[in-house]
Amino acid sequence: MPQYAPKLPGIAIIGGGPAGLMAAETIRAAGIEVDLFEAKGSVGRKFLIAGKGGLNLTHSESRPAFDARYRERAEQVGKWLDAFDAGSLRAWAQGLGVDTYVGSSGRVFPLDRKAAPLLRGWVRRLRETGVRFHVQHRWLGWDEDGALRFATAEGQYRCHAKTTVLALGGGSWPQLGSDGGWCELLAGCGVDITPLQASNCGFDIDWSAHLASRFAGAPLKPIVLGWQDLHGQPHRLQGECVISEYGIEGSAIYAASAELRRLIARDGSARLHLDLAPARSLEKLLEALSKPRGKRSLGEHIRRQTGLDAAKTALLFEVLGKNPADDSLLLARTIKHLPLTLKAARPMAEAISSAGGVRLEALNDALMLDARPGVFCAGEMLDWEAPTGGYLLQACFASGLIAARDAIAWQTR
Repeated sequence: MPQYAPKLPGIAIIGGGPAGLMAAETIRAAGIEVDLFEAKGSVGRKFLIAGKGGLNLTHSESRPAFDARYRERAEQVGKWLDAFDAGSLRAWAQGLGVDTYVGSSGRVFPLDRKAAPLLRGWVRRLRETGVRFHVQHRWLGWDEDGALRFATAEGQYRCHAKTTVLALGGGSWPQLGSDGGWCELLAGCGVDITPLQASNCGFDIDWSAHLASRFAGAPLKPIVLGWQDLHGQPHRLQGECVISEYGIEGSAIYAASAELRRLIARDGSARLHLDLAPARSLEKLLEALSKPRGKRSLGEHIRRQTGLDAAKTALLFEVLGKNPADDSLLLARTIKHLPLTLKAARPMAEAISSAGGVRLEALNDALMLDARPGVFCAGEMLDWEAPTGGYLLQACFASGLIAARDAIAWQTR
């Protein structure tokens, strides 16, 4: 039998990621009671995993360049950042006793680069201020009387709330709670949803069995990516990527993933070019490769004369064939402009983040749903995307703050 609770005394928050926790902190600081519901057994699970290799909280890039990282949503997200920008996030972390620093790439990290101490301190402070946590409560939507419905180990639980903040995450890493199951629930209430898609993801390439087995996991650095966007405009991006068993991934690929995904959607595939030797000109490569190779194999000659490592040399042979012509100009041109055909984005469950979600046009500027007054949305469940580098977390924190401030106004009106 369902368990019923009386009307909550304050605001309900559903989702215990950064956006939900920031909303809880903001609302509680205003003196309003908070009940936070989380489907998993603890909050912040994806936040912890994101910090496993060094928690990248935000970025030091100045605005408006920072805002531009949100592409089509730069104007809307920029308004969130007006209220809570990178400096605000660093000051907030310091308030938890976590000092931060700017890395060589401009990314901002805690001094110890760990997520767990920050999350533990944050949750402890929230509990001390009176936030009530309800874990293992999976949201099922609303019943016919407008009560919030949750699945729990003891059966279904229902409660009424005047004001609710949804911070349910996107669709990546579903084992950590962000499975996008809420999309159907909200769509059924008349909320306009953009289908979730993989973002900051790898892509499939039809590698030969030899390359896939021998070089999966091999880094490619430094390289320069080149591609043409939907409008035919050329783009170049220097960085690093990794050969995978299925194709290619890594930070540079993630940064270009939105454009590459859209090219695949339009054309069925995307053409990417790699400059495998960005520090050397075509002329210098041609001069080096034109030297006599004597009894050395072509592969050894290429590595000696160009400095390409085994993985980059293997890519060259992957494109030109196992026995390419001993043509110095062809080799040099291919090193500077190696073509790759991307077949598809990897599954969303593998992606770092997701694109799509609740369309911002389905909300007012206060992030309240037009179709459901008194219900606010925040975080990755909203229809925006950004590259890795701190931009994802920054927008989650900022949108949580915006949703909370307006939820307070609704609750107290």
